Amino acid sequence: MSKALALVLRFLLLGVVAVYLADWAVLAVRVSRGGGFGSVTVSQYLATPLKGHKEEYDYLGSVDQRCVKSIFPHQEAQPCWWLERHKNQWQ
Repeated sequence: MSKALALVLRFLLLGVVAVYLADWAVLAVRVSRGGGFGSVTVSQYLATPLKGHKEEYDYLGSVDQRCVKSIFPHQEAQPCWWLERHKNQWQ
């Protein structure tokens, strides 16, 4: 039983690594052709702790954040599909 589980985990790990490398290669091709990056407008908020376990929330404004058009984060940028679903950022 443990050998079968080890085999499944090994193939799962190899599959994830293969998908990540393929995603990286597709992004490299897109960047070489002048694409691969986008931007998403996100709203930034600041949560300030107050006395009595309370918090004050301040709106900092909207900014365009650089994102990468891929499945995984690359080059210190979040994927555009993830930023589209998480437009509110808390600091």
